[in-house]
Amino acid sequence: MAQVRLFVDHPLGAGQTVPLEREQAHYLFGVMRLKAGDSVLVFNGVAGEWRAGIVEAGKRGGSLECRERTAPQRDPPDLWLLFAPLKKARTDFVVEKAVEMGAARICPVQTAHTNAERIRRDRLQAHAVEAAEQCGGTFVPEVADLARLDRVLADWPADREILFCDETLAGGAHDLPKGLGGKPWAIVIGPEGGFSEAERDRLRERGHAIALGPRILRAETAAVAALTLWQARLGDWG
Repeated sequence: MAQVRLFVDHPLGAGQTVPLEREQAHYLFGVMRLKAGDSVLVFNGVAGEWRAGIVEAGKRGGSLECRERTAPQRDPPDLWLLFAPLKKARTDFVVEKAVEMGAARICPVQTAHTNAERIRRDRLQAHAVEAAEQCGGTFVPEVADLARLDRVLADWPADREILFCDETLAGGAHDLPKGLGGKPWAIVIGPEGGFSEAERDRLRERGHAIALGPRILRAETAAVAALTLWQARLGDWG
């Protein structure tokens, strides 16, 4: 059986005791049927991955003890994903895949044609944690609060490049610009209804507009395709 992995908001190190919250105890002891003496893998987003033994196992809590580090800390490239929220399950999909694909920050943005007017940031952050636990990552990206795209762009950092995935360019150039490796980046994915002309013009002024193949992709497919393209060319896949 695959080793259980658990994100913990607690310092990690050899001999370190890690207390378990009630939900974590329920998962380990009620769902996974682990017991005292068994081991799990734990990470906190900054100290790599550790093998920890279960010292106490209770219905409402418990504790672990760190034994040995099993993997170093691996942070993703400095890549943000900006996307317009979709229906619940599809937004969850985007967040989960962004974590798996190595996004460092996930930023839901409100556009002129965004269908969803609000998000549950805490729920999406929990999905990000679960995705990191399942994919073997040691880093959990922050899911930012929903913000208006125009305000985000007004305060945009001058040194961060933008990869703008423009659905109106379907069938056109899909190659990334050269000579831009080693810089912070952001990928911007539009809503189901597409960007407004004003948004498209502003993004073209600030970023590098590309197509994602010969067909117009659904928003969640576009997010995965764009992350794949960027990682293969400029990210940590090489």
